[in-house]
Amino acid sequence: MSSRNTVVRSLHDLGAAAWFGGSLMGAVGVNGAADAVRDPKDRARAAAMGWAKWSPVNALAIGAHLIGGSGVLYANRDRAKHQAGVTSNTVAKIALTGAALGATVYSGMLGAKAAQGDGHLVDGATEPSEATPNDVASAQRQLRYLQWALPVLTGAIVVLGAQQGEQQRPGQILAGLGSAFANRAGN
Repeated sequence: MSSRNTVVRSLHDLGAAAWFGGSLMGAVGVNGAADAVRDPKDRARAAAMGWAKWSPVNALAIGAHLIGGSGVLYANRDRAKHQAGVTSNTVAKIALTGAALGATVYSGMLGAKAAQGDGHLVDGATEPSEATPNDVASAQRQLRYLQWALPVLTGAIVVLGAQQGEQQRPGQILAGLGSAFANRAGN
């Protein structure tokens, strides 16, 4: 039986990369393009259409990341439990993934509310105007921050994944297991 985990690692990494890249491109590209639409009444619609096109791909990316991450964790469960540094990285990565999932879902809910600005004057995808209805304006103001929180969260997931790759070097495994053993022996 092979000790390689290429499929689950690929799902994990490609899913995280697409989630990160899509959220960054959306903040810069989709929302930026919507801000440039000449008619202020069409800006909310342009942003909503762009995000609607991306949403199914984003859902697949997130699903691939979660399936792949579960597979990688299962394959490395003993190392994650016994190698110093791996447990804390894994816990941090799981927490960040949960936060990114929550932010993604909340962004989608706010985006649906902001899309109700279709036909109303808005300054941009995340910028209300004086004439923007209050509920739409509130959603836009929250999205202004969430659009940047998502790339930060998903980027951190990618960085922690890279760190986990480094922790799999033979020297790191030996040092981590030795450190964990020494800590347990001392207690």
